[in-house]
Amino acid sequence: MKTTFENALQRLMRNKKVLSVTMNGAQGMTKREQELRQNVSDLRDEAKALMDDGKQGEAKTKLQEAKTAKEELDNFLVLKNDFEGIVIPEPQGAAGANLPNPKKEEEPPNYKAVFFKAVRGQSLTTEEKEVMDRYKARISSENGEDGGYIIPEDIQTRINELRQSSDDLRQYVTIVPVSTNKGARTLERRADHTPFAPLSEYGDPNAMEEIESPQFDRLTYAIEDYAGFLPVPNTVLEDTDQALEEYLIKWIAKKGKATDNHLILQQVNTIPKVDLDGIKGIKTTLNVTLDPAFSESATIYTNQDGFNYLDNLEDKNGRPLLQPDPTQATRKLLSGVHPVVVLSNKTIATNGGKAPFIIGVLGEAVVLWDRKQLVIDKTKEGGNAWRTNTTEFRAIMREDVTTWDTEAVVFGQIDVLSGGVEG
Repeated sequence: MKTTFENALQRLMRNKKVLSVTMNGAQGMTKREQELRQNVSDLRDEAKALMDDGKQGEAKTKLQEAKTAKEELDNFLVLKNDFEGIVIPEPQGAAGANLPNPKKEEEPPNYKAVFFKAVRGQSLTTEEKEVMDRYKARISSENGEDGGYIIPEDIQTRINELRQSSDDLRQYVTIVPVSTNKGARTLERRADHTPFAPLSEYGDPNAMEEIESPQFDRLTYAIEDYAGFLPVPNTVLEDTDQALEEYLIKWIAKKGKATDNHLILQQVNTIPKVDLDGIKGIKTTLNVTLDPAFSESATIYTNQDGFNYLDNLEDKNGRPLLQPDPTQATRKLLSGVHPVVVLSNKTIATNGGKAPFIIGVLGEAVVLWDRKQLVIDKTKEGGNAWRTNTTEFRAIMREDVTTWDTEAVVFGQIDVLSGGVEG
């Protein structure tokens, strides 16, 4: 659909004497100008209402929309002013003299289309540029003073975040909030229990045997501080038209997640690794190696290479061993029972062609002692911020990660370079 501005320009091209366009509307405003002004006013009022309600984040976003709408209005008014009041006077000659009509060069049929193409800032072919030069078109997308300044360029300042996996191992382990920087827990030591010795009804009471007493272990933790800071020039924060501060906070939070993953994997890697004989090794782990207390609710944690290996396995009838989880559409089950959690190869890598298969209950194997979750602060006065005219973002998290029960999981490895069919 053509805009009011384009229709006005078309009327301009049909009139050979007048190079000005009268903008009709309320108090000289066109309908388009009224719409632009109203849009700016509405967005500004919405931003103010959000600020009054304490919704600063939403207010900042709405205020940016108002600024963008104001720029669109300013560009429209500049172009409107350029066309208003430009008139070609009638030719002057002797009184009563009949001036000969000069022979006009025929305008190519596509001139108007080329003209509007240039106004919109679209690229012109060599032939179209010649047409524009021949008729001295003064609006050009390549020359700033001839109109290029009012044609917006496709330059985006919005920060486009690249999509990437964001594994969070914290959700699979046990989180224990603590209020001190050091502590310990008492664990019962596993033991094979023997039955009571029998006593005859009329036996010697002194024949009763003493049983073994329970044994205990102490599991200690020591909280460590993990922190970092990021200085950002105040001029950047003030001059950008994007929510840079919000983006930086999200970016720093990803560092906190990476710290959790690193500490958890450090403990997982202390569990001795065993080579598994393909899918048979996984089944043996579930059926024999793990205690039934863990195997019944065991989960299989692997990376992309390991999942690809499992996803390509079939039984003798050609049916895939992995089946969709009816409770979670994006998850698959092995043998219809055990969930398979897929981590990125960047989170836990394949080593020498052997993909990791951590089988069991990870929440019973690893504990994260949480003294203080990730806290992000900022200052313009502290540190070197005041002298360097920067805002310093600081992140601190306090925690420790230890193993709890290493028998709750088996850290297996499978050579994923060899495929297989269920035997």
